[in-house]
Amino acid sequence: MLKLYGGGRSRATIPQWYLEELGVPYEFVTLDLQNGEHRQPEYLAINPMGKVPSIVDGDFKLWESGAILLYLAEKYGNLSADPEQKGAIAQWVLFANSTLGNGIFIEANRDREMPRLLGPLNQMFEQQPFVLGQEFSVADVAVGSILAYIPIMLKLDLSAYPAVLDYMKRISERPAFQKVFAARATA
Repeated sequence: MLKLYGGGRSRATIPQWYLEELGVPYEFVTLDLQNGEHRQPEYLAINPMGKVPSIVDGDFKLWESGAILLYLAEKYGNLSADPEQKGAIAQWVLFANSTLGNGIFIEANRDREMPRLLGPLNQMFEQQPFVLGQEFSVADVAVGSILAYIPIMLKLDLSAYPAVLDYMKRISERPAFQKVFAARATA
């Protein structure tokens, strides 16, 4: 069975949400990050960087939430073989993990970057319900997770972006999202 390693409040919620969406059986291995369990030799053999999340799927080990999402989409999802679709999905996963995350969560960047990022997202969500159009995908897990962390961690005013708020509400109502994020909120 696939094992997902993470902490009580970590980015492991991102691949965990997607595993729930896919219905893939997995074991969540909770590491005590406060006590340095992620820096012990057993875990460093999985992820030499000592960060979470990581997965072990059979003999295969992978870390970084975006890489894990892309792997899960390829192996367990309904990812098309079309290189353009794969490229679009990779674009949004990488955007979420680097550009969007850094623009929102690095305080020195926030005032400048938030309007540059959320403005175009708001326009996009005025036209379509999900990142890639009409269907929920792994791109929504990547982008939606970063957006979902805003009210949990930052309490920023997003009223200037009503379509983004509608999107956040739409994804937060998904049963897999509720299962994972509700469990993390109480962890």
